[in-house]
Amino acid sequence: MFDFIRTHQRLMQFLLLLFIFPSFAFFGLEGYTRFSEGNNAIATVAGNPITQQEFDAAQREQMERIRQMFGGQFDPAMLDTPEARQSVLDGLIAQRVIAAEASSNLLSVSDQALQQTILGIPGMIGADGKFDSERYKSLLAAQGMTPAMYEARLRQELIVQQVSNSVQNTAFAPKAVANRLSDLNDQERTVQEAVFKTGDYVSQVKVTDEMLKAYYEKNAKQFEVPEQVKAEYVVLNSDAVAAQISVSDADVKSYYDQNAARYSEEEQRRASHILIKADKDASAADKAAAKEKAEKLLAQVRKNPADFAKVAKENSQDPGSAERGGDLDFFGKGMMVKSFEDAAFKLKQGDISDVVESDFGYHIIQVTAIKPAVVKPLDEVKAQIAADIKKQLAAKKFTEMAEQFTNMVYEQSDSLKPVADKLGLKIETAAGLTRTPNPATAPTAPYNNQKFLNALFSDEAVKNKRNTEAVEIAPSTLIAGRVVEHKPVSQRPFEEVQAVVRERVTQEEAAALAKKAGEAKLAAAKSGDTAGFGEAKTVSRTKAQGVVQAALPSIMRADATKLPAYVGVDLGAQGYGVYKITKLAQPTNPDTARRTAEQQQIANALAQQEALAYLEVLKKKAEVEVLKPVDSPKASTENN
Repeated sequence: MFDFIRTHQRLMQFLLLLFIFPSFAFFGLEGYTRFSEGNNAIATVAGNPITQQEFDAAQREQMERIRQMFGGQFDPAMLDTPEARQSVLDGLIAQRVIAAEASSNLLSVSDQALQQTILGIPGMIGADGKFDSERYKSLLAAQGMTPAMYEARLRQELIVQQVSNSVQNTAFAPKAVANRLSDLNDQERTVQEAVFKTGDYVSQVKVTDEMLKAYYEKNAKQFEVPEQVKAEYVVLNSDAVAAQISVSDADVKSYYDQNAARYSEEEQRRASHILIKADKDASAADKAAAKEKAEKLLAQVRKNPADFAKVAKENSQDPGSAERGGDLDFFGKGMMVKSFEDAAFKLKQGDISDVVESDFGYHIIQVTAIKPAVVKPLDEVKAQIAADIKKQLAAKKFTEMAEQFTNMVYEQSDSLKPVADKLGLKIETAAGLTRTPNPATAPTAPYNNQKFLNALFSDEAVKNKRNTEAVEIAPSTLIAGRVVEHKPVSQRPFEEVQAVVRERVTQEEAAALAKKAGEAKLAAAKSGDTAGFGEAKTVSRTKAQGVVQAALPSIMRADATKLPAYVGVDLGAQGYGVYKITKLAQPTNPDTARRTAEQQQIANALAQQEALAYLEVLKKKAEVEVLKPVDSPKASTENN
């Protein structure tokens, strides 16, 4: 069990997170709050349809999220498979049924919980310790959302998490079971190894021309030159649109004037204080005593203002600032409790306040420095404003140009020149393209995209030399292509690959001889011939200790109820190994930290099983029905 969990734990987590309780960042709030109507439903949940358009949007968003996670290592082909498309649909169905369950149980999330979640987003608290509302709005705007939209989405996500967590958090791993599995995982076996290496038998191999020809014919696909095309293509993306937009100084000045608050820094004050604690629910007598003490300290510091830091250090009951002489550093409006803030912002530099009451007690405040409010000059922010305006205008213009692009490559399908001329785009050329992305080419190259290649190798594009459809390969990025030259699948001549064939035949035959010798040794060892084994080595599931790694699983699975025990392992191209097991033992000092982690792995696996079972119950309750297999993007476009 540990072998599977350890080997597949990322897969199990990925499946659960992506396909059972996915983030709303994948599929959006619409999947939870209302269902699109239409006659192209691919599934229904409680009688409400999941449409092809919703599925396509979910798949695009999922692909973009994973692209951001993996960067240049992301291969779009991994998500363009029947299994991956089915998983996206399963995720949509899971969201619907869980959201329905949350709704039926009247689950809700308080405003305070929502606020705490937002405050916990990395990067939202500025250097001044305040929530950066402008950055918050800017990040959401970049994703096409307003704070209200995002907060409604987040609130719904937290509600759904309540349902999922209520199931997963109930799972636990029985200690006896966990200990037994850990014992098996820790078990050590003393083995001796006899390896029959492929390389040792190469000299015994006699290769004939007939063997070479037979291998070549039997494995013809190994020597195929894949189908290839040379293609022209045009790309419409945000950069291409932005390059056609100019922003005037007047536009920048107008934007600056209308958004002055974004380029202003509010007045900040630095203050020190002396706090005499008195909780808001303290008795009247305790409050009176605290206030009296504060009044005495006030008289003391007003008499000798230079001693304020010393008095604060000796008397203030605020542990965070007392050691610094009461210093609170700079703060702006909204960062302190109101009574403290009101008093501090009325003082001049060097002034000492009267005793100020707050929920924490009684304060004596001294303002030590003032940073006046400042507005960044236009020249300082001009470049950033121009870039922001251009980005906004480009987003709007892209929508208009995308429609033109899509229509023109379809309507004037015998050339890409009209759309390139009309929209100011450049026609590029790429050669040696195959039906799958080239791993040696940057995944970000627009033509090295599986969806585009699918369109490029369609019959319409190859046989009829028509433009492909406009293919969305990334957010705000469309590409269309045209086949210039097509080379069908061909086979490399035998004479050209004869040396490669000879090498492979030789290795296969040598491996077969090594296996034959190894199997003979295994039979002899079981009959009592124990000669020829190497030195004894102690191995376990977590350490190979010099034994061929590929043999370790077989060694640990071998029946060792009677010792010595023998096991033979086919090592593939490496040869064949025979292993003599002579002793079993448990370590005297097991790794307690690893055992604890293994127990948690078991609990996680059980939690995932319970979540899957619970999901199946909800699907039956919601009468989920899949109406048809999910189509690839290409197929769905053709069907429409």
